[in-house]
Amino acid sequence: MDEIRRRVMATRLVAFFVASLLLFACQARPSLVKPRLEEDGQVFVYLQSMTQEADRLSFRLEAVSAVRGDGSAVPATLHMKEIIGKDLKRDRLLASGNLPPGQYQGFLFRVGGATLQGEEGITALPPADEKPMTPIPFTIARKKAQVVSLTFRYRESLAGGIRFTPSFVGEIPGKLATGLIGLVTSRGGNTVTVFDKVTGKVAAVVPTGTSPAGMVLNPPLRRAYVAISGDDAVETIDLLGTDVISRGPLTVGDRPEELALTPDRKTLLTANAGSNTVSVVDAASLVEKRRIQVGNGPQSILVDRAGRRAYVFNTLSNTVSVLDLGSLEVMATISTDAGPVRGEFNRAGNRLYVLHRYSPYLNVYDAATLSIVRRVYVGTGGTALKVDSRSDLIYLARRGTREIAIYDPFSFLPIDSYRTGEDASYLTIDGEGNNLCAVFPGSNDVRMIHLIGKGTASVADAGEDPFWVTLMGER
Repeated sequence: MDEIRRRVMATRLVAFFVASLLLFACQARPSLVKPRLEEDGQVFVYLQSMTQEADRLSFRLEAVSAVRGDGSAVPATLHMKEIIGKDLKRDRLLASGNLPPGQYQGFLFRVGGATLQGEEGITALPPADEKPMTPIPFTIARKKAQVVSLTFRYRESLAGGIRFTPSFVGEIPGKLATGLIGLVTSRGGNTVTVFDKVTGKVAAVVPTGTSPAGMVLNPPLRRAYVAISGDDAVETIDLLGTDVISRGPLTVGDRPEELALTPDRKTLLTANAGSNTVSVVDAASLVEKRRIQVGNGPQSILVDRAGRRAYVFNTLSNTVSVLDLGSLEVMATISTDAGPVRGEFNRAGNRLYVLHRYSPYLNVYDAATLSIVRRVYVGTGGTALKVDSRSDLIYLARRGTREIAIYDPFSFLPIDSYRTGEDASYLTIDGEGNNLCAVFPGSNDVRMIHLIGKGTASVADAGEDPFWVTLMGER
């Protein structure tokens, strides 16, 4: 009996320990979520690409501070500490931080050291004793973000040739032409970054609610709708003012992941992973008109081109719920392989491709009968899927491959790939520039890749944990 009691006590202790760990994990998780802005504003400092004459120079930054109107300094977070001239050939996010509202004079940089490559080797350049301020007046408003773009001045930084004092000139980026706008959500930063889809230059950053996820554009109204996963809400961004202009609450615990806009641009559909529902939301007022129960863990949602049906990809129940958008009811449920994460139609609209997270197959369904017509082996870990409506080529990304594979739509064989060096989490296509646009959470950037030639057209730093990108003129 004593042995039995000891075993029972040991079992209870183990159960208590495991339960305590789970409870601690559940309580600790919210602390990892960055709180949204309340009283402060934000600044995002970008360093423009270096000129060729700076190729021989490298320097290290140890700190950066924003200087207020009264001369006091507020520290910011450095995102780049090692500046290597020959490697800096595009704009990079140098620093960011929350700042109290008010007027600011510019920035102070503390340098750790610098080197210059010469004909006789590398020469160390000690930092100058004085730390001159980089003057650029800017204003921080409550719950708003300000982007500052810096240009490095090589010759002024090496005045005298024996000491290094970094010299910059700054400017506030102007508004982008509407047709050039790209937007990417940052789940870890609670922001939407507005960038030039041709050059990759960041023009603005829009603070949002907690954990912004999926996004969709309404081009005629110049609006973007964002699913705010952490706040159980939908927000509207005015692209002309680059600001959140309205917010529609959903039900607590909905955790909306992605959304879709019907072709008449009147209705938003949100895939609520937390409540296993789809919310039907009026796009003008952001008022929820109805909710529809679907499968478990709805991750993404796709509306057909006619606007008659919506397809909800339920990752946890291995199904696709097919919604009749006339009656706003589930008209059919398709069984899939394990973990359906995303779907796309072919160019004709008569085939639905379903990508899976845990199954190595891409399933092909007849859009009319909803029956499976083909299974294509592509490998496990699917993350992103896009069909080019012009060529019908299938672009597919999987976790751990660091590439984007290209499949022929007739043979369903891989015919090429883009070697990206990172795993892509989302794909879309810029119809105007004929570029594939990919989000890379591992390197916190979004890239435009030429569909022909496969070269990189532009790269934009996108904030912490980018999730979704959308573009004016995408197809």
